[in-house]
Amino acid sequence: MRQPTTYEIVIRGRVGARLLRPLLDDFTIDHASHGVTRLVGDIGDASHLHGVMAHLTSVNIEVISIAPLDGPADGEPRTDSSR
Repeated sequence: MRQPTTYEIVIRGRVGARLLRPLLDDFTIDHASHGVTRLVGDIGDASHLHGVMAHLTSVNIEVISIAPLDGPADGEPRTDSSR
């Protein structure tokens, strides 16, 4: 079975726990950055990711970015070809 991947989801504004309630068990919520809310948590598979995105969309939350934080499955470090 595939291991979950840790994702960072950045959303516009300071979003309160009421709107994020379905995600509270799976994500840590950080309001440290001005004007954004950062969610970090494990996503098990594509359907889980789609469910998270569907919830955010259903409550009119604007997603700025979503990115995996784990390295590739083969354990090799990521390379950034733009550097």
